[in-house]
Amino acid sequence: MPQHPVRISPSILSADFAALGREIEAVSAAGADWIHVDVMDGHFVPNLTIGPMVVKALRKHTVLPFDVHLMITPVDPLVPAYVDAGADTISFHPEAGPHVHRTIQLIKSLGKRAGCVLNPATPLAAIENVLGDLDLVLVMSVNPGYGGQVFIESQLAKIAALRKAIDALGKKIDLEVDGGVNVDTARRCIAAGADALVAGTAVFTGGPSKYADNIKALRS
Repeated sequence: MPQHPVRISPSILSADFAALGREIEAVSAAGADWIHVDVMDGHFVPNLTIGPMVVKALRKHTVLPFDVHLMITPVDPLVPAYVDAGADTISFHPEAGPHVHRTIQLIKSLGKRAGCVLNPATPLAAIENVLGDLDLVLVMSVNPGYGGQVFIESQLAKIAALRKAIDALGKKIDLEVDGGVNVDTARRCIAAGADALVAGTAVFTGGPSKYADNIKALRS
């Protein structure tokens, strides 16, 4: 079971892009724990989203940690730019660079938390030898690239296996899930051992007046 209270990280991919600053302020006030920033390069994944300048502009709108998911390759050259822009945790895919351990070292050398992301087809073995060096593992329960996709059930077993591996290490490593997270799938992810949830549609549906209720429903 999770070692910590469940953290909710609203994905701004589902926010109103014409009012991102206000959206971040609204979910922060509504009880979010982190702000999830999906960075896509149109190359590693089939979509193009948020550059460092946007992250830097948004930084002044909340004191919450920025949980930045880099879906870009090669990943190492852009890590410093996102650190400078205000990222607190930087997560990357093992497939996005030739030396996973070196990328972790780079992120940590810049004073930030390092995370690895497992796509639905990426096995635990991809990070087994660096798990103890990580601050966060993010399990993708959809294929990365777009919001609003349907949860892939097979990832529940991966979450459970990761929970067991993290607990065996005895280290404080966050276990996050992203993709198709709603009230129903959130409950199952938490039962499998997740202690952080990324949610886009499930948080931002209904507008700012609904954000607090949406976040509370996911957490419980």
